[in-house]
Amino acid sequence: MIHVFVGPTLPRSDPHLAAPGLRVLPPARHGDLFDTDIGARDTVVLLDGVYHQSPALRHKEILAAMGRGVRVIGAASIGALRAAELAPLGMLGVGAVYAAYARGDIEGDDEVAVGQCPDGDWDALTCPLVNLRYTLGLARSAGVLDGTRAAVLLAALREVYYPERTWPAVRAVCRRQGETGFVGWLDEQRGRDRYFGDLKRADALAALRAALDPAPVKRRAVVEPWVWQTTYFRRWSNAAACERVDGMLLSTEDRIVYQQVFDPAFGERWTSYLEHLSRRPVDGRPGLPLAARLARVTGGDLPADRVFHPPLDLRDAHAVALLLAGESAQDRQAVARYGAALERARRSRPGFSTPAVRDEVTRDVLLRVWACTEAEFDAQASARGLVGGARAVAAAKRLVPGFLEEIDTTREAAHAGW
Repeated sequence: MIHVFVGPTLPRSDPHLAAPGLRVLPPARHGDLFDTDIGARDTVVLLDGVYHQSPALRHKEILAAMGRGVRVIGAASIGALRAAELAPLGMLGVGAVYAAYARGDIEGDDEVAVGQCPDGDWDALTCPLVNLRYTLGLARSAGVLDGTRAAVLLAALREVYYPERTWPAVRAVCRRQGETGFVGWLDEQRGRDRYFGDLKRADALAALRAALDPAPVKRRAVVEPWVWQTTYFRRWSNAAACERVDGMLLSTEDRIVYQQVFDPAFGERWTSYLEHLSRRPVDGRPGLPLAARLARVTGGDLPADRVFHPPLDLRDAHAVALLLAGESAQDRQAVARYGAALERARRSRPGFSTPAVRDEVTRDVLLRVWACTEAEFDAQASARGLVGGARAVAAAKRLVPGFLEEIDTTREAAHAGW
């Protein structure tokens, strides 16, 4: 399967995107390469991506995809920039924009940035500087401009902020520079060919041809896990982990946090998880029973949860199964309700974010649910795999709007005599 992240370099209606075997996706953003539909031996064609209105696709995400056997081709826009940066690690760059980045002729995402329609078609509203640079080169070759005049025009066009660099704005800038002849020539060329000077489009089509080429792919560099397996990457990976269960698409991280907060027996499950890790270390060291490992470290004076704080990796299916062993269908329904409550809070309160949930409110909820005292709070959090009270509060904030909403509903029902 070939997964193409595109828009607006090519519109969704472009016939080239209808080729068999292509899965056409919106411009790439942070988290998109964690998609479980992108498997080993697949190809990703990265053309366009967002970066202004949403978090951009990170380099580590691309490296992780390549590390699990995905071929990644970059061209035209943000794909060309990322390919130039990651070519030594095996990302394949295609086209003139990629080559210009790789040579250092251009740098920075302002060369390829455009304003986009927000209506789902992702059509371009403005002209990318890299296309204008290329068009000025064509005008020089045609004798319409000399090198000095082309350089002056390019500098003037660069000064226009990219969301405002529309074709009318381009014409206005050129006319202010006295280049009415160039404007007339450009309009004539674009009248004959609507894609005249569209270097990004030409590169995008070249990338699609490269992805569809049945010729054997040359051996790529192997991306070792240490290159991309960072604390931040694990956090992103965990946040992206999800599964469709009981007809609902649920965050695995949310499901585990729900168990950590509400399952009275979760301490036992966390101990089972620590036992699993102790007997099967991921670092290649010999496995040991948890009690033996604990005795080596402390002499057995402290419980294992106070000594070992391993990071969760939600790609480990066995570990996830251990941690969710006590989950019920009612728990999953609650996770869905709490997620919906959090989304309602985001929509209804401008500027709301999960960290904005008050610490003291979250702490009071946890003390109530765990039926423990302030003095016991840290120990309870640790036993549930949350390390301590501060981490427990940070993790549980995503559940608080839904929990409080249910409390309010229950109170209203009791007051009404339901």
